[in-house]
Amino acid sequence: MAKQDTHNFDGATLTAEGMLYNGFVCQPVVEKCEGCERVRSFEGRDFCYSYPQPASKWSLGRCNFATHVKAETQAKVKVNPLKASKRASKGK
Repeated sequence: MAKQDTHNFDGATLTAEGMLYNGFVCQPVVEKCEGCERVRSFEGRDFCYSYPQPASKWSLGRCNFATHVKAETQAKVKVNPLKASKRASKGK
């Protein structure tokens, strides 16, 4: 469910291609956009106010505008090479 119209689409019109807003045709959001804070409702349909074609942002992986998806990062353990060589020489 999209947030109510807290971001106004003043001057926007709904066309057969999507929502026409500031010279851009905005496509409706895709299923992967559910829960994103950037999704707003306009005339009963949900649109992203950050990017006009949400499906293309998800085509290559994760949308960089998505606020509901956390990036998975693996913590790298930094190894001091001097300590590692001393441990190796001690046989540990």
